[in-house]
Amino acid sequence: MTVVTRAATDAFLYDQVTRHILDLVEKGTLKPGDRAPSLRGLSKQLRVSISTVNQAYAALQELGVLRVRPQSGYFVDAQVEGQQRSQPPRKTTVSRQPRKVRFGELFEEIFNVANDPEVVPLGAAVPGIELMPVKGLLRATQRAAARQPERALDYCFPPGNADLRYEIARRYVGLGLSVDPANVIITSGCSEALALSLQTVTRRGDIVAVESPTYFSVLRLIERMGLLAVEIDSDPETGLCLDALENAIETMNIKALVAVLNFSNPVGSLMPDAHKERLVGMLEQAGIPLIEDDIYGDLHFGEQRPAIGKCYDREGIVLTCSSFSKTIAPGYRIGWVIADRYRDDLLEWKQATSSAMCSLPQMAMADYLRSGEYERHLVRLRKDYRLQVDKMRFMLAQHFPKGTRISNPQGGFVLWVEMPRGIDALELLNRALREKISLTPGLMFSATRKFRNFVRINCGYPWDARIERAVVRLGELIADMTAEG
Repeated sequence: MTVVTRAATDAFLYDQVTRHILDLVEKGTLKPGDRAPSLRGLSKQLRVSISTVNQAYAALQELGVLRVRPQSGYFVDAQVEGQQRSQPPRKTTVSRQPRKVRFGELFEEIFNVANDPEVVPLGAAVPGIELMPVKGLLRATQRAAARQPERALDYCFPPGNADLRYEIARRYVGLGLSVDPANVIITSGCSEALALSLQTVTRRGDIVAVESPTYFSVLRLIERMGLLAVEIDSDPETGLCLDALENAIETMNIKALVAVLNFSNPVGSLMPDAHKERLVGMLEQAGIPLIEDDIYGDLHFGEQRPAIGKCYDREGIVLTCSSFSKTIAPGYRIGWVIADRYRDDLLEWKQATSSAMCSLPQMAMADYLRSGEYERHLVRLRKDYRLQVDKMRFMLAQHFPKGTRISNPQGGFVLWVEMPRGIDALELLNRALREKISLTPGLMFSATRKFRNFVRINCGYPWDARIERAVVRLGELIADMTAEG
């Protein structure tokens, strides 16, 4: 996982140039009509090849940021307004009191529209299938079925396909981890991995700490399991606030922490390695397990894949959960949890809730990982997600009202948007759905129903005219709400 291919390095340099120009435009350093730095000049400044700058400028043309004038060079498009909105959303202080979680129909509404082809998919955090390695995975599926047809049709009992567990364990070697395949338990996506982990380390009525805001499916799990959630402040850039967590541990009987250390959903924050090490040490001292959701870890925009909490785990208290749903195949529903000391208890929960799993998808995934195609696919996918996130940030800043603050994630494919106070995201959702546009209101990411003027925007689909029209229309709906209020 730490091996950096030539293609990966080129993609990183290309993204570096793209982000540099976007930052200059967003900060107003480059204004509409200004000439962009010359290819040769920027090549020297950023120490990249002229062809890399040329490739980035072509992409910026496609994004609508730059326009080329024959024999004159590249210029900032005249339609691009000066922007002062590159700041991330503000840190929000939450009430650190354990709460019951109640949401009800909101969850169902978000997921009900996720598969509606008539709705512009800015709500649920799902990737565009056209970005997935459809042909490569189908070839792997055919090879697996042809090689062992009887096994492909038979039961696959927990902990899952041995070849797949070996390939998953092998991918952690690049992070300096020696993962025993016996401790890898295959699940139906990351959601089941999180559910099994919570079932293993908590009992009804226990207090579970979560970062705020946090992924709403975690809150729903806590609700259905009869647990209490205590929200912990988080920073939009560095993630969970460790001092706030330490205070909560000292004053409450916390039984588990659920957190996304790499590119949190919805904020996109990336916890620094030193913070990860301190976090795991703090939890080890308190005897509190960390349920680590690392579903976005492979989708980093930087050159290196970030470390996970498990890298600093000396006592086996970290349960690392992930899946291939955001990177290869949402429909194959292949996730996993590295359980270590909790392995036997978690396996019992898995056996009790689903005594067998589909064989063929696991066999196919093992074949696909073994082929080496996954790493090449990730290079392309990270580049696509990076451009889609940049384009969405740019367009939101263009069409949302002054004072809007937008996250600037370094991985993943969701944006966390803070609109001016007084804009009710739930009302915006209701109006948007009438226009066949989905989004996710911020209050769904808080047990205390904070973040009422926030929305999460999905950037997982390739940019097209339909998505652009939806963003423009959302801006108009917000303007209408402002005028009415």
